[in-house]
Amino acid sequence: MNSQQIEQSDKHFWHNLETSAPPEAIWKIWTDVPQWKNWDTGLKDATLQGIFRLNTKGKIISLKGRSSKFKIIEFKEGESYTFKTQLPLGGLYVKRFLQMKNGRTCFTHEVWFKGLSSRLFAKNFGAVFREMLPETMHNIKEIAEQ
Repeated sequence: MNSQQIEQSDKHFWHNLETSAPPEAIWKIWTDVPQWKNWDTGLKDATLQGIFRLNTKGKIISLKGRSSKFKIIEFKEGESYTFKTQLPLGGLYVKRFLQMKNGRTCFTHEVWFKGLSSRLFAKNFGAVFREMLPETMHNIKEIAEQ
């Protein structure tokens, strides 16, 4: 998806941030799944079954105790990845990508719902996820800059 060509909504949204930290620092934080709970304000826990790469599966547990399985469906080492959480009649997609601009690391976290149930899930969870995203991104930046 090219997030820059569409308008944000509760069904599809993203947040961009810049940091002085090197891209490797952001990548390390993003791919250390058991530590996601330390910066993602909506997570109680997260686990991964194996090495972080294409087709690896994992599980996330929300603060409210909802457990969801995910699968890494796109992966470019050191640059980007996308994981999908299966939802009834649809899916929740999370894409994280980074790049260097003017000597600074720019990183983006993008979220979208797809499928027949996408509107329902966007209505029930989209606004909450969207509201948490800037704080989550700021937490990543703080950790990376330490």
